[in-house]
Amino acid sequence: MEALFNLFTSLVDVFQALLNLVVSVVLVLIPWLPLLAWLAFFSLAVNWAKAYPILRRGGILGVLLLMVVAVLVWGSVAPPEGGKHYLLGMAVSNFTGKFIYVTMLTCMALMCGSAQLSGAFGSLAVFPEAPAEDDHHGHDGHGHDGHGHASHGHGDHGHAVHAH
Repeated sequence: MEALFNLFTSLVDVFQALLNLVVSVVLVLIPWLPLLAWLAFFSLAVNWAKAYPILRRGGILGVLLLMVVAVLVWGSVAPPEGGKHYLLGMAVSNFTGKFIYVTMLTCMALMCGSAQLSGAFGSLAVFPEAPAEDDHHGHDGHGHDGHGHASHGHGDHGHAVHAH
């Protein structure tokens, strides 16, 4: 009977140790969750096959302007304690530090796009193409009465018939 009690006590100790491990891992990961969410979004939710051609045609200017706005707003709203950021042992001013942070986040987003385009995410980042809309709606060579407008009181109204 004592062996059964020791086995039960050992199992309780194992579960308690596993719980402590999970709590420790969660406490380590919680400060990194915003960055992990940022990386997950730009890796798996953005269709970089469509985004990169837009960036190449001048969309990068919009990204750069958004970066400048983010630096200005973030630097004004949340200045660091003491007015300086300490990065890699260097003291930099508020806006310089914010510029470095925003640039790093933007570079990480672009690197996520490169990883997605390389196929590193496999089937996780597959975006099905939307079906093409019918551009010929109402221009298929038939008259306007083919849409059922005449039966709803939308008859000729005295308009001249024109060819499409």
